[in-house]
Amino acid sequence: MLKEILSTLAIGLTLLAFLPYVLRILSGAVRPHVFSWIIWGTTTCIVFLAQLDDGGGIGAWPIGVSGLMTMGIAVLAWARRGDITITRLDWAFFLTALLSLPFWVLTRDPLWAVIILTGVDVLGFGPTLRKSWHFPHQENILFFLLFLVRNVLVILALEHHSLTTVLFPATIAFACLLLILLVAWRRRVLEPA
Repeated sequence: MLKEILSTLAIGLTLLAFLPYVLRILSGAVRPHVFSWIIWGTTTCIVFLAQLDDGGGIGAWPIGVSGLMTMGIAVLAWARRGDITITRLDWAFFLTALLSLPFWVLTRDPLWAVIILTGVDVLGFGPTLRKSWHFPHQENILFFLLFLVRNVLVILALEHHSLTTVLFPATIAFACLLLILLVAWRRRVLEPA
């Protein structure tokens, strides 16, 4: 019963985080990097499937909901003309994410896909980190804070804890923390003296 409650809370935090972010995109206050969101959506959806395959159970569902919502953010960012600068490196991240699927199929072990996808997802933070360095006020710290907490709840809600099920949410929680710290620091540095 506790795992179901934690998973429900994690899904609620996912939706709670996305709603204001979507509203800020619609108002023009936030201009997300489109390709980061495509990369994150792709990797998150594939990791969800890998977590299910490894017995993550109900604790994996927030990752699945997040994957779908993330792809929705990518579409919205594209439609609202978010940051659409796409470099060769961005394409490399995306193609690497897609290449994780053959590793999974060939090895019949979802761990390899999760390792590759977690690495790609973290690298997918690259364009957003680059943008946040120059334009820290265009990112929403609360959004990434909610995802940090959400990923901790996901870990607690997993029905089976293994490297396959825990690696992705633990790494993304840490990446969110680093992004929060960077944005807060850059905002402080860029404030007029």
